[in-house]
Amino acid sequence: MILVTGGTGLVGSHLLYHLTQENDKIRAIYRTEEKREHIKKIFSYYTDDVQYFFSKIDWIQADITDVPSLEPVFKNITEVYHCAALVSFNPRDYRKMRQVNIDGTANIINFSIEAKVKKFCFVSSIAAVGNSINGKPITEENEWNDNDENHGYAITKYGAEMEVWRGSQEGLDVVIVNPGVILGSGFWQEGSGKLFTQINNGFKFYTEGVTGFVSVQDVVKSMLLLMESNIKNERFILVSENKSFKEILFAIADGLDKKRPTIKTSKLLTSIAWRIDWFLTKITSKEPLLTKNSARSSHNKSYYSSNKIKDVLNFKFMPINDSIKLITKNYLS
Repeated sequence: MILVTGGTGLVGSHLLYHLTQENDKIRAIYRTEEKREHIKKIFSYYTDDVQYFFSKIDWIQADITDVPSLEPVFKNITEVYHCAALVSFNPRDYRKMRQVNIDGTANIINFSIEAKVKKFCFVSSIAAVGNSINGKPITEENEWNDNDENHGYAITKYGAEMEVWRGSQEGLDVVIVNPGVILGSGFWQEGSGKLFTQINNGFKFYTEGVTGFVSVQDVVKSMLLLMESNIKNERFILVSENKSFKEILFAIADGLDKKRPTIKTSKLLTSIAWRIDWFLTKITSKEPLLTKNSARSSHNKSYYSSNKIKDVLNFKFMPINDSIKLITKNYLS
């Protein structure tokens, strides 16, 4: 039986649909009924027969940080897709991210070893890959640098990878994928999905920072291919294209038939903005719209290479503009 953690998240939900196409024995964990029901919306982007495929999943309510709740989850499990994670740029969430991303992954690894799982796929991030050297594109070989510029999410995803590599040392066959910014349908109030909502609501600002982007379909496809292959104990960067935030926001605006953002924000402007937002969150206790790390990241220019997975699997990525067209169509549906 196949287990998916984080099945109610962006990657996990799209992965579950694809797994149901060829498998009858799939188990997924969830925390709330509301999140589980939302998966039906994701499935509706692919099929009209939502209930049939949804019913093929054995759902168990559990939390990866709660060891007792995981006891029944691993019965008869042979493969694991570990997609669960907490994503945040808010410094206040650092302790919680360590608990979920590092300790939670350690729990899943420990149970997988005990259950003698045949293969384990972990969804990491380009945030856990080292920085560029001499201006060259970043590859899987770039070594992690523990410096003050690393934000909490990057630190905890790197820590999670260390737990996965520990599992490989204890006999567990693993593969790790390091996606760029994942673009996909269905989660319009979080992650990259908020970009579509903001543009639809008339968002006017853009930066010219550059990073790697990839469609959720390509992330899922690569995970499935890697798990079906004989490849083990390797990691793969998943980036379709390196694009500026300006290009991405303009493409989203075009897809939604909205006005493109018109105000280019400088580093000075965003540095002022995150400080004002920090002050307001102290007063209101609301989640920050902009943090020091997200402000800085919006101006960084980082270029990533996916040549490794292209060469090993002859993998072809969906062009980002095609991905955005598909997502905007689903957004408007």
